[in-house]
Amino acid sequence: MDAAFTAEQDGIRRALAGLPAARPAPGTGAGDDDDDTAPPPVDGYDPGVWRRLARDPGLPGLALPAEYGGTGHGPTGLAVACEETGRVLLPSPLVATAVLAAPLVAALGTEAQRTALLPRIASGELTATLAVPGGSLATALGLTGDPAGATWSGGGRAGGIQARPVTDDGPDRWRLYGEADRVLDGHTADVLLVAAHTGGFPRSRTLLFLVRPDGATGLVRAARTPLDRTRPQARLELRDTGAELLGADPATDVTGALAEAGRTAAALLAAEAVGSAAGALERTLGRLRAPGAHRAAGGRGAAEHRLADLYVRVQEARSAAYCAAWNPAAAGGLALAQALEALRTTAAEAVQLPGGGGPGREREARLYFGRAAAAELLFGPVHRLRDHAARRAGLLAEGAAGAPGAATGPGPAERVGAV
Repeated sequence: MDAAFTAEQDGIRRALAGLPAARPAPGTGAGDDDDDTAPPPVDGYDPGVWRRLARDPGLPGLALPAEYGGTGHGPTGLAVACEETGRVLLPSPLVATAVLAAPLVAALGTEAQRTALLPRIASGELTATLAVPGGSLATALGLTGDPAGATWSGGGRAGGIQARPVTDDGPDRWRLYGEADRVLDGHTADVLLVAAHTGGFPRSRTLLFLVRPDGATGLVRAARTPLDRTRPQARLELRDTGAELLGADPATDVTGALAEAGRTAAALLAAEAVGSAAGALERTLGRLRAPGAHRAAGGRGAAEHRLADLYVRVQEARSAAYCAAWNPAAAGGLALAQALEALRTTAAEAVQLPGGGGPGREREARLYFGRAAAAELLFGPVHRLRDHAARRAGLLAEGAAGAPGAATGPGPAERVGAV
């Protein structure tokens, strides 16, 4: 494995230099903390910025193959982009579209579906997202549990989102009924990938469906007030909503495809979290450079030691994230756990360490803290990420029930440690 960045990956980083500074997404309940520098009042992100980034460096198509309009940079190229957008907490549909939805369309879609959707996603014309019932995104992606063995999509004849086939002509030959919560960009996405349960108890299985909100009946989308004001979320209600099966075969192993996509997504989310941690650290350093800030923080030496410890944490997490991006089969869950922990610690210090800069600096610190808390709610928490990754790797055999040392051995996080 070559751990050096290529010239193309360095070019992606340069193209993303100078992104807008962190600020809450419009319409997300920011209230009195909003300032007059916020972008135009759109639902969650600035479409002008998104269109520009779709052209150069081709943000939504970085990991897509050239045959579908992408640039073919793979997960590492997209990880570089996620790190830079995470650094400034850029409100954008990048994670929902390029990290979660597009890989599943590429993996499971028919050739007609891939041809119809992926080039438009790569160009920035379409945005997409993954909607799973119960806010169970981490389990669905295999980050904190086995998606094949869990009931996150709803079991039997009730719960979750249910799908039933109909005999209508046209592509929407399924009807969906249920609710999905905490859907990233769910109120603005042009295409919804909805995980639904079908078959009842005897032949229960999870499938993925395409729902196009324009013209869809029985679909209600309501924006939520998110903890992370830079990452909009929504609640979806589906009441006999027409849907198209993703792929051609209802017997497709969807949970296996979700788990495979989750391994790559974990590496990309880790890179984004590392970027956010680095951004919080940079802004904390800027506050402590203000006159008199070191006295408020307990002296120059104390502040420098705290910042040095944070820097080491961020760099270790960054190395783990890119190891997972260069080798998607590696333990992406452990890399994500380490990155989220580094972000949580760095963001907490950004809030707690006093310094200069006025209300604007304090507002930025709170935005990073909100990203840290919300990221663990969506993709964690850290201890469950580590526990599941350790069990998959067989690292918990000695601590299993009945095994020697089970009562006195260290817990999952202590045994696994840092990546």
